[in-house]
Amino acid sequence: MRDYWLSKLFFDLQNPTVASEFRDHPDRVLDRYSLSAEVREKVRARDVTYLAERTNPYLLRYFFFTVGMKDAEFIRKLRDG
Repeated sequence: MRDYWLSKLFFDLQNPTVASEFRDHPDRVLDRYSLSAEVREKVRARDVTYLAERTNPYLLRYFFFTVGMKDAEFIRKLRDG
């Protein structure tokens, strides 16, 4: 199942200004999107497998790049859950 607002958030984070604001004030950015409390929690927790079920792989990977997760860790979490 795809989550439109999660995908929109991840898409918008491709903008360097939005990405910088998200790193500094994540709740301020999250408040702009109609995300459920559970999705917000999983974004904050960087839950790769949960988020992978709700957005496309390109946007997912870009989000984790934006928040500074190394590729090896991202791939391990995606593979191992």
